[in-house]
Amino acid sequence: MRLFECGTLVPGCEWHTRADNDAEVVRRTVEHLRTAHGETVIRENMVENIKARIVDEKVSA
Repeated sequence: MRLFECGTLVPGCEWHTRADNDAEVVRRTVEHLRTAHGETVIRENMVENIKARIVDEKVSA
């Protein structure tokens, strides 16, 4: 499972999402940035910043 935590990009934001693949994580994150943070234009460098912060979710045993 892949995980993105918005606070790594927008300090103080507690929102996070997880999905099986990076494309879905990016899609959900872009939607979140539009609705929660008022972003109207998502530039390529923002998508790259999102991708750089997607991590494998740690699985607890």
